[in-house]
Amino acid sequence: MSLISVDQTITIAMSVKNRHASAKWFENMLGFELHYHADEAGWSEIQTNTPGVVIGLGEHTKPAPGNCVPVFGIADLDGARRKLEQADVKFDGETDVVEGMVKTATFFDPDGNALMLAEDLTGGVT
Repeated sequence: MSLISVDQTITIAMSVKNRHASAKWFENMLGFELHYHADEAGWSEIQTNTPGVVIGLGEHTKPAPGNCVPVFGIADLDGARRKLEQADVKFDGETDVVEGMVKTATFFDPDGNALMLAEDLTGGVT
């Protein structure tokens, strides 16, 4: 049995210069559909054609190409983080919270690859 239980969603987080332009590119080139733009958070999400899989676009002035982080949905991020830390899993700083939107925590696999957990704080409203 696994230490924690993630849900059936995954967000592939990518760094981009312009979220709105990138979202249009994914719509026009791959037929993906814009889920939403959260301008106040510098974040956009595009629904892929795969159920439960979205692409998250984080806007950065100097994006790091190839910096792609799988983000696993989870119901109780704080509890999961405690369990992983007790198992000596290393985290990258504190848990980030965007009130009313999301709670996230980045951690690393044994090879140093970044992974993230995300707890939805919207109450199902997007």
